[in-house]
Amino acid sequence: MSTVVAAPAPRMQPQAGDVQPQIETLPPRRNRVWEKLRRRPSALFGAVLVGTFVILAIAAPILPILPPAQGDWGAIRLPPSLDHPLGTDQNGRDLLSRMIWGAQASLLAGVVSVMIAVFAGVPLGVIAGWRGGWTDATISRMTEALLAVPFLILAIAFAAFLGPSLTNAMIAIGLSATPIFIRLARGQTLAVKTEDYVESARAAGVGQLSILARYILPNIAPPIIVQATLTVATAIIAEASLSFLGLGQQPPAPSWGAMLNTAKNFMEQAPWMAMWPGAAIFLVVLGFNLFGDGLRDALDPRES
Repeated sequence: MSTVVAAPAPRMQPQAGDVQPQIETLPPRRNRVWEKLRRRPSALFGAVLVGTFVILAIAAPILPILPPAQGDWGAIRLPPSLDHPLGTDQNGRDLLSRMIWGAQASLLAGVVSVMIAVFAGVPLGVIAGWRGGWTDATISRMTEALLAVPFLILAIAFAAFLGPSLTNAMIAIGLSATPIFIRLARGQTLAVKTEDYVESARAAGVGQLSILARYILPNIAPPIIVQATLTVATAIIAEASLSFLGLGQQPPAPSWGAMLNTAKNFMEQAPWMAMWPGAAIFLVVLGFNLFGDGLRDALDPRES
């Protein structure tokens, strides 16, 4: 009895007119975010503004400028000139030097206070959204009570309780901004924890801490990053307000808010004393807002 062996099917050779299937691969997430940002000139302009102030603040110790506290009684309230490009204040101190060194206080207060708010608010919001029940109810009611008080009023109350200093001002601003991140993290956690991949991980017996670290936190990070960027602008305004009221950076250390407080007494004799710190606050807040708006669109998967 003979065995019949089937001959192998002939391989079809591609013809000249055949269209080969193309497999489209998506670029990495970082590249997609960068491409979206590149298409938004306002976001790039905001990034340039912020970057300029950050570079000036970092390079302040090595720049060829006068010490910010050095006064000259022969150069009181001088208008802008070659020797003093931005003029001088009521004590003969160079305003350019004080503006650059004051950027350190404003940017430091904005970044550090937001970091305090993120590290304090995000864990509480995640716990509230993940646990639910009485835990969620307790944290949510406390958050709503804090949100009922205007942000700046709450920051002033905390700063007055802690005492006037830049460190206490940063703590006060951070505590005042914490409810914003609690509410945001809670809402995002509630949305993510019902996704299929989280339910599958639960069914597979993955521990709660592993689910939070591997699935919840990475997926709620983009909106938190955007909110943090926008909140830095609010924190800078709050620091300037506290310094204006004498609750932030203390003299003779330079601060934009304290410079405005001093300049209000010399608006007719030396208007440039108020013009420069006011313009700096406006520009850096504008930069953070523009960059934050662009970052929000870039991190949104629904935006093309």
